[in-house]
Amino acid sequence: MDVVCSSLPSPRSRSSAAILPRKPTALSFSSSFQFQGFVVDRKQSSSSIQTAAVRHLVGSVTKTQGLRFAVVVARFNEIVTKPLLEGALDTFRKYSVNEEDIDVVWVPGSFEIGIVAERLGKSRNYHAILCIGAVIRGDTTHYDAVANSVASGVLSAGLNSGVPCIFGVLTCENMDQALNRAGGKSGNKGAECALTADHSIWGVYRSKMVNIDGSWNCNSEFSC
Repeated sequence: MDVVCSSLPSPRSRSSAAILPRKPTALSFSSSFQFQGFVVDRKQSSSSIQTAAVRHLVGSVTKTQGLRFAVVVARFNEIVTKPLLEGALDTFRKYSVNEEDIDVVWVPGSFEIGIVAERLGKSRNYHAILCIGAVIRGDTTHYDAVANSVASGVLSAGLNSGVPCIFGVLTCENMDQALNRAGGKSGNKGAECALTADHSIWGVYRSKMVNIDGSWNCNSEFSC
């Protein structure tokens, strides 16, 4: 049986004093129904309806040939940043990124990461920049100034260069929190940073900023 919905009366003008009562709506149910010329078959799965209108662009960690990465690492709190770097490099190796396609740039502290990352991105030699550092709260407000500046700097580097700049700077209350996130019980955020870079690059590919072989697309809004 089909769903049958009787037509409702059109609204009367405001000048009319009488308002007619609505006619009752008769409903019956079946595997298909029709509303104003649209027919939906319940046999059709909901997933097939959704995917017809929505495009999903998903990153890949298996197609790394030709990709080049730069890693900007802060020397300050090296007891934390070095394990983070090792986690990132180990992840790259697991996903077959060639060592010659990775450049590591050391900077004095996390505050300097942003400007270096932006210069590297604008060089068009890399497909993604990993930004690794550690800012740990002390007895003064210095922590707040540095942490906020580092986050803004990395964000600006990505926006101004058009190259994904991945935020891998730990901002922790104490050294124990930082070490736990540099290979301890909370994992290695450097490794997560490398995976994020891989996924972000494929989002850039899909938007046709660069060609799949790694060369920059000169027809895009970015100059070669």
